[in-house]
Amino acid sequence: MTEPSKSTNGVDPSGPLAGVRVLALEQAVAGPLCTRHLVDLGAEVIKSERPGGGDFARRYDTAVKGLSSYFFWLNRGKRSLTLDMKRPEAIEVLERLVASSDVLVQNLGPGAIDRLGFSPGRLRHDYPALVITSISGYGAGGPYETRKAFDLLLQGETGVIATTGNGEDLAKLGISVGDIGAAVYGTIGTLAALYERRATGQGRIVETSLFDALAEWMGYPAYYTLYGGEPPARAGVRHATVVPYGSYRCADGAVLLAVQTEVQWKAFCKTVCLHPEWEADDRFISPALRRTNRHVLEGMIEESLASVPREEVVRRLEAADIPFGSVNEVADFVAHPQLTARNRWRDVDSPAGPLAAIIPPFDLEGMSPRMGAVPDVGDHTNEILSDLGYDEEEIVRLHEQGAV
Repeated sequence: MTEPSKSTNGVDPSGPLAGVRVLALEQAVAGPLCTRHLVDLGAEVIKSERPGGGDFARRYDTAVKGLSSYFFWLNRGKRSLTLDMKRPEAIEVLERLVASSDVLVQNLGPGAIDRLGFSPGRLRHDYPALVITSISGYGAGGPYETRKAFDLLLQGETGVIATTGNGEDLAKLGISVGDIGAAVYGTIGTLAALYERRATGQGRIVETSLFDALAEWMGYPAYYTLYGGEPPARAGVRHATVVPYGSYRCADGAVLLAVQTEVQWKAFCKTVCLHPEWEADDRFISPALRRTNRHVLEGMIEESLASVPREEVVRRLEAADIPFGSVNEVADFVAHPQLTARNRWRDVDSPAGPLAAIIPPFDLEGMSPRMGAVPDVGDHTNEILSDLGYDEEEIVRLHEQGAV
């Protein structure tokens, strides 16, 4: 067999990460979103999946013309290779893949990468130029290191759920915020390590976790509680410490608004609520007093807007130069005029045919968004094996052995 070599076979050779090969040992959300960001920026991502079913996120739902909405969101542009890691022949393939890659991203269960024989320490020694990015639930070390982790559990452990809801009613955030945060920090760390490697020729082990991502995002309530002596109150669709800030009822619906400065407060009293005398009310003359007396103030605001049509409230907010918005349903967001006007949708290929997808959230001058097809399980297995130096007879044998 020949030595493993990189290939641009089937890969768009454009973007700032063109020529970078990423091996993804991933599942669910955090790892796949991290590597999808790398695909968006031009990297080649080879996704290892279980023969047959593949990534279990493929079966979360069937909402996208029979495909999982999660898998469609997270895996476009990747090359899918099936490997049965229980077979030694598959481990040999994996070793070749590692040897031909620039980056390994993994978010397997606690200890799984070590049990496969691909511990970050061993890889760092054997492949010193490799960037090894691990995304875990609770991070390396500590009593929770080996706990299995999913987004809901981490929202609870880090206090995110305790900050969400209204009064005594708790609520989790409706999106996988821990997974998303860990994916973003994993991407940032990977890019930093690749940038450093240009100067040193050396890779680096990059670690992040759902717990650490949410710990960072809990900074405001954590410091408020640590130094203020009590946690910020759950405020539903309003702000825990800034008043008025949130959703307020008017005659035919509600409007979101945010008053954050004294100039805005005065304009809000005079132009929006038509009560300029509130400015001098001793109960409301500072942000702290408005927070202390929020139930009185918020009742007065809604009483002043109760008979005012939303369109008129919006006109007043615009005249007062106060930030405002709408509480949209998901369908309203999908049809949002800002998405439409800025052409933020692209069609991508998939096993279910062309599907509309939102363009990634970074625009690089002169670079068209790279949005490749969503792969079926094992779509690129033979192609990747050929890239790695396996001939046709060897590829057939790997299939017969059940290794791929």
